[in-house]
Amino acid sequence: MIVITAPTGTIGHQVLNNVLAADQPVRVIVRDPSRLAADVRDQVEVVKGSHGDPHVLAEAFDGADALFWLLPSDNASNLEDAFVGFTRPAAEAIRSQGVRRVVDITALGRTTAYAGQAGHVTASLAMDDLIASTGAAFRALACPSFMDNLLRQAPVVKQRGTFFGVISPDRKAPSVATGDIAAVAARFLLDDTWTGQEEVPLLGPQDLSQSDMAAIMSDVLGTPVRYQQIPGPALKDQMTGRGAPPAMAQGLVDMMIAKDNGLDDGIARTPQHATDTPTTFRQWCEDVLKPAVQAP
Repeated sequence: MIVITAPTGTIGHQVLNNVLAADQPVRVIVRDPSRLAADVRDQVEVVKGSHGDPHVLAEAFDGADALFWLLPSDNASNLEDAFVGFTRPAAEAIRSQGVRRVVDITALGRTTAYAGQAGHVTASLAMDDLIASTGAAFRALACPSFMDNLLRQAPVVKQRGTFFGVISPDRKAPSVATGDIAAVAARFLLDDTWTGQEEVPLLGPQDLSQSDMAAIMSDVLGTPVRYQQIPGPALKDQMTGRGAPPAMAQGLVDMMIAKDNGLDDGIARTPQHATDTPTTFRQWCEDVLKPAVQAP
């Protein structure tokens, strides 16, 4: 039995679809089962509730062989609660229920000097340490920034031909498509032969700067797109203005500043990274961003 958390989210629903295509028994934890497609509900066992609830986890992990762990997008009041606090009941249930294999989504940064000051990344790595302490076989899929995060700015790209961020325009860094992340996660969930605990960096096929991305977006969209750097406090103000707790907003700013200082530079790129995560930024723009920007 494979248990999948956050099955209606951006990554989780893709992991779920990939695993179901292999015709394996699947159990999902979901707060609102109506958000699952009808054909998906017919193929899975559904445990209703939050995967931060010990009682829900006890039911969901009963007889489970493998777990896909992904934090919800809800904002907690602070990073400790959002990452380690939320995961602590799952770690206890992994031990008590004897779940053998765990795959999670985490962040790059463990091998760089900035990890101790990197907001969400620091908290994510602490979450990984908690999961590893259970003794289960563990694969932490360590990701840089998601290409798909740019979808949040699709309206402003359409209206103003601009996207914004804290990172310097010429800072080259890896980025990865969520579809590729989901494919790797599903591969590990479906393979019951691996053991031990490892971090698996998913770097995408190439390093690009924000200026590089703007040029590619301009070419794909057929209209000029530029990148505008903004100061960290401006990003924090935007987030808190939309209701994010100050500590969570500051954590995101700290992460972006750390990325601008080389947080994601700690892994040497190899051909395997392009094999595991082959989607180029140009292809992602063609397949995902362009339809979003051109939608009515």
